[in-house]
Amino acid sequence: MNKLELEGTAHLLDELDKKLMVLLRDGRTLIGYLRSVDQFANLVLHRTIERIHVGKEYGDIPRGVFIVRGENVVLLGEIDEQKEAGLPLTEVSVDDILDAQRKEQEGKQEQQKLLSNALKERGVHMLHDLTHDDMF
Repeated sequence: MNKLELEGTAHLLDELDKKLMVLLRDGRTLIGYLRSVDQFANLVLHRTIERIHVGKEYGDIPRGVFIVRGENVVLLGEIDEQKEAGLPLTEVSVDDILDAQRKEQEGKQEQQKLLSNALKERGVHMLHDLTHDDMF
């Protein structure tokens, strides 16, 4: 491990016991209290929830203690609880947000299918395996 890597993960020690938002490579958003971090930026989050956003609605799924491999972290930041309370978002039930997420994903897939068909009609062939959703 080089000195730069050690310095980068050492900065995470300043975030211990703070409420953090962690965006994962697969697109999931976790919110929890950072309890531990190691030299590989692996994280242990406590009282973790997985937050799902669809439009201006969100739902929280309790996840408890959550271990995240450092290589899966895209973005990490401290939550300002006062600002979080003032956001123009509406909390809905887990069932409602999961249903909304499913409908949103089906809509995106349908749009992708329509685009692909339109391009095929014009003689342009897309590489289905390289769509954004398949990359993760």
